[in-house]
Amino acid sequence: MAIHKRDVGDVTIFEMEGKFLGGPETMEIHFQVKELVSEDRNKIVFDMEKAKLLNSTALGCIMSSLMTLRNADGNLKLCCLNERMKGLFKVTDIITVFETFDTVEEAIASYQ
Repeated sequence: MAIHKRDVGDVTIFEMEGKFLGGPETMEIHFQVKELVSEDRNKIVFDMEKAKLLNSTALGCIMSSLMTLRNADGNLKLCCLNERMKGLFKVTDIITVFETFDTVEEAIASYQ
């Protein structure tokens, strides 16, 4: 599991890579989101293209990140979900809570 962050204007992209199966490394996602909110950076995109697997702890962390951002008048958008991820988000009904996009560029543009 790895998280790579980069900024495109006022949007922060989290590039998720590998398996997110709970533990301190998964909780690091929410910690980093809270840190960005404290810096008034509240537009975030999770790029899931290289994410292989998520468990319930990871889904909870993503939901917590969304709530933190929305409480700060921000948002969290998802992009590049593979078919397996789309299925997981649909089965858990989480897909209805997030705006999802096919590309990072579309997700960034949606903030404008």
